[in-house]
Amino acid sequence: QVTLVESGGGSVQAGGSLRLSCTYTSSRYCMGWFRQAPGKEREGVAAIDSDGSTRYADSVKGRFTISEDNVQNILYLHMNSLKPEDTAMYTCAAGSLWFRGRCSDWSKYKNWGRGTQVTISS
Repeated sequence: QVTLVESGGGSVQAGGSLRLSCTYTSSRYCMGWFRQAPGKEREGVAAIDSDGSTRYADSVKGRFTISEDNVQNILYLHMNSLKPEDTAMYTCAAGSLWFRGRCSDWSKYKNWGRGTQVTISS
């Protein structure tokens, strides 16, 4: 089982930026970021596959960038132009061991970190 640990969250004013990091112990074809706001269901935010292809939720396209350092086993989420509605607990995740399909199929993620809080003030 892959272990993932997030860091980099914090409180930022609207329009600001944050970069989240996720260290993991094992690689998967699909790696991704999710978020969950209070009282809301968890939603997929961004995904990247081993070929470098990326996918994003419509709500963050053009503002968030997912990237991966395969040597150091670190997954990043660079967030720009942050909005109050981006406030959530952000969690990184690894896809199923054998899945080789579209990494924005959020149901394929089975391994989760504990999360890092991102709070955006108005």
